[in-house]
Amino acid sequence: MTEKKNVTFDDIARYTNFSKTTISRYFNNPDSLTLENQQIISDALVKLNYKENKVARILANGKTEFVGIIVPDLYHHFYSEILNQILSTYETFGYKFLVFIGNKNEETERRYLKELLSYKIEGLIILSHTIPSEELAKLPVPIVTIEREDEFVCSVNTDNYLGGYQAANLLARHHCDILVHVNTPTSEKVPAYGRLKAFSDYCTEHGLNHEIILRDLGIAYETSQAQLIPVLEHLDSSYAGMKKGIFLSSDTHANVLLNLLMRRYGCLPEDYLLIGYDNSPISREAVLPISTMGQQIDQLAYEAVSLLVAQMNERKKRRPAVLEKPVHKIIPPVFYRRETTEKP
Repeated sequence: MTEKKNVTFDDIARYTNFSKTTISRYFNNPDSLTLENQQIISDALVKLNYKENKVARILANGKTEFVGIIVPDLYHHFYSEILNQILSTYETFGYKFLVFIGNKNEETERRYLKELLSYKIEGLIILSHTIPSEELAKLPVPIVTIEREDEFVCSVNTDNYLGGYQAANLLARHHCDILVHVNTPTSEKVPAYGRLKAFSDYCTEHGLNHEIILRDLGIAYETSQAQLIPVLEHLDSSYAGMKKGIFLSSDTHANVLLNLLMRRYGCLPEDYLLIGYDNSPISREAVLPISTMGQQIDQLAYEAVSLLVAQMNERKKRRPAVLEKPVHKIIPPVFYRRETTEKP
């Protein structure tokens, strides 16, 4: 059997009576052709059973359809879920993703950035907090960040202040004697700081007994557990007999504290109410489903990729419009009531 010959631009040009330049424009800049001519070429590709040579196309126009992603870690369920949602946008936008995990190492992340740029990525999505946005903005590709410091780059974030305020409000309406927020020390420049500030503001405005506990909760289960054990000891001893409303900075950490309570008491004690933050899968899958102030993770991912694609498409135009200032999209949180606050 003779091997089937690959269909080339020459073949398409002969079939359609267009020039090779016109065929090339169809693939690289279709808007430069009339809709009628686009349709003629599209029909020809079907008739000729054309199979696109991706490598040849990349070499011809330098466009790889690759987007780089740097996430801080995959321990926090928020990051693993939002990565899952970003990857699923391939069906909508057609971009592939190269993913690196930073683990809070600045030099490692700079090396990853060089590696990604060497692959001719067309854009970057950054969730890691390590490298300042001012430095990221100097890179030669469009950038969108998610839930991190974003002064100089485009971003998509949750309304973290609203989330923290609503969490405090719910615990107050459950008539808790003491409201406690447990968080990792957070810079005011990071969107997640809004959770901490809003919680504190609400309690202060309403004259509520409250405490903010800041600890580096780490990026591994063992670290989080080691940090939360003394927190639980403190809560038990300092607020014995009081109804305690605990708002944690993530569902991952809420699950660790819930596990510690279950091991100590065999159940979630009546004087403990827990609220997490994210609405990542662990909040639903925990031994008791965890009430959570939910980030709309699927929407965060979609909006981030959509915003990046818009910038990448703009750069492909003959006269691209330059953004005068970064675009910052804010997604409202949604509260999910589950068993750690709504006892069955």
